[in-house]
Amino acid sequence: MKRLFLASNASNVAKNIAEELLPEKKSILFIKTASEVYGENPEWLEADRDALKSVGFDVFDYTFTNKNVNDIKQELKKREVIFISGGNTYYLLEKIQQSSVSKVIKSAVEAGMPYIGSSAGSVIAGPNIKPVGKLDGIDKAPHLKGFKALGLVDFVVYPHWGFEKYLDESIENMKENYVKDYKFILLTDYQYVRVEGDMYKIEKV
Repeated sequence: MKRLFLASNASNVAKNIAEELLPEKKSILFIKTASEVYGENPEWLEADRDALKSVGFDVFDYTFTNKNVNDIKQELKKREVIFISGGNTYYLLEKIQQSSVSKVIKSAVEAGMPYIGSSAGSVIAGPNIKPVGKLDGIDKAPHLKGFKALGLVDFVVYPHWGFEKYLDESIENMKENYVKDYKFILLTDYQYVRVEGDMYKIEKV
């Protein structure tokens, strides 16, 4: 049965996720690819990593960039959980396309490997990333071929909803990019979507 935990900000919900997975699932493959356009170790990436470590997970950094599908398969075999970080969703999808890893991730999750997403990592779990629109800069992914995402769930997560500073901008972005073919979940930084099989629930912390 597939199990996913899709957050806007993993550092805020790490404790809750740990209660679901530990001690059986401890070793995390921490995919930081989406963050690469923001430098070596942005503050929010460090916060997610530190939060996961502090609640008892063993965290192993990794990236899809310049890796082939066999490299990634071998890394997945070593770990028990896959985590995909926040950052630029378009850049992340471009690197997934270039490494041809989409089917490998989907097979692993459908076989029972828990998936944790934070921001872009939650968006990429859905069917398509185009509805997020201007949340990220598409210029960071000049070789992107389409917007089809991993398709692990049938809804689109719209992260960081509710920040007063960005609320007008977010509403305008939603108006411009709303696609009626998809279900949307507007997720604050203190919520996550817990998925078990075909069932899902929005949890608040």
